[in-house]
Amino acid sequence: MRYDDRSYSLFVGVTISAMRGSMGPVTSPAPVEIERTESAEEVFAVPEPDVPWVTIVHNDPVNLMSYVTYVFQTYFGYSKDKATKLMLDVHHKGRAVVSSGTREEMERDVQAMHGYGLWATLQQDRK
Repeated sequence: MRYDDRSYSLFVGVTISAMRGSMGPVTSPAPVEIERTESAEEVFAVPEPDVPWVTIVHNDPVNLMSYVTYVFQTYFGYSKDKATKLMLDVHHKGRAVVSSGTREEMERDVQAMHGYGLWATLQQDRK
C-alpha cells in the first residue's frame, strides 16, 4: 500500500477457489485498484460551537404569581428579586427565558417545570 499527498492507490490480489463438478478447483486473481485524487477528497467542515438551548416558561391562567416566584427560587436557586422579575416577565410578556445550557440540561429543566405544574418549552437560543 502506498500513500502520498495527492492520491493513493490500493492493489488487492484475491484468489478464488471453488469446486465445479469435474473441472476441479478454479483459481482466478481479482485485481482491484482504487484511485483517489485531491479533487475527490471530502471537505470536512469545522463544527461551529454548540448553540445554547434555553428553557422558556409561558404564562398560564392557573398558577398564582407567588407560586411561580416560589418555583423559580426553589428549583433554580434564584434570589427573590430575580425570581420576581422573571415571574413578571412571564405575566406581562407571556413568557420568560429562565435558564440556558445544553439541550439535555434544558430538557431536565422543562420536565421539572412541568412537575411543578408550569407550562415550559425549550428551544435553541439563536440570536
